[in-house]
Amino acid sequence: MKPFRFGINARDAGSRAEWQDKARRVEGLGYSALMVPDHLAAMLAPIPAAVSAAAATKSLRVGTNVLNNDFRHPVLVAREAATADLLSDGRFELGLGAGHMRSENDQAGLPFERGGVRLERLAEAVAIIKGLLGGAEVTFVGQHYRVTGHTIHPGPVQRPYPPIIIGGNGPRLLTLAAKEADIVGFSGITFARGGTEPDFSAWRVGAADERVRLVREAAGARIEKLELSALIQRVVVTEDRRQAAGELARAWKQLSVEEILEAPFVLLGTVDEMVEALQARRDRWGISFFVTFEQYLETLAPVVARLAGK
Repeated sequence: MKPFRFGINARDAGSRAEWQDKARRVEGLGYSALMVPDHLAAMLAPIPAAVSAAAATKSLRVGTNVLNNDFRHPVLVAREAATADLLSDGRFELGLGAGHMRSENDQAGLPFERGGVRLERLAEAVAIIKGLLGGAEVTFVGQHYRVTGHTIHPGPVQRPYPPIIIGGNGPRLLTLAAKEADIVGFSGITFARGGTEPDFSAWRVGAADERVRLVREAAGARIEKLELSALIQRVVVTEDRRQAAGELARAWKQLSVEEILEAPFVLLGTVDEMVEALQARRDRWGISFFVTFEQYLETLAPVVARLAGK
């Protein structure tokens, strides 16, 4: 059973000073990681932001949660990840995903292909990135990428390479994560129609059971080395968990009150109830790394103080 750790997804700041103050606040509250998402929207570019956060902190791990694979060639991702790891003194974590928002690809003039194709491309990219970060001279011929006799400089500080996170919800993506990642990130949400229709059905306990079972089977013997992570979408401190769940059920409609109360992607209740809930999730699913959004930084902090590192 791995110790608890906690991360914050942070998106934006108006200056270097503001961003670095934020990073120091995340570290000071006991979070282990500051992660930066990757969208073509009003937010900082993830890898430069991660490096800046590392420069302002002492032990905080930094990373991407997660890079959209279609935005960058894997050779460039590997080079930037290695440099980020060097400049952060070995505190970088590389999160990768297949992307889900058609509008962003359209704006950038990039094709948005069906999910299976995006996943095939991600799988090829992961193979290239791991090879390059591991110090190999990579030659790769796939359906989507071709690399010939390439090595990168500098090499990363962490060996064999910085931890790789693969995050998402679909069974095929989670299978890839189980076989290739160091950290499997469960998002709990599938986005249909080019990212315009979120499906929360995987928040149900039975669906979570099935996804964790799939990861364990696909990982085989390497499951003991994997860290399992979940993205917490809502954190609400309340004396009445059921009332809070009812409000969310009215907003989301796809889930009942009971399903929301049991969902691994929501934290509702008193600090004591949240602590108990996270302990139960680790016991049931082996999830020990919980990431949430910047707006919940202070809200979750008392729980972090109770559980981080234990």
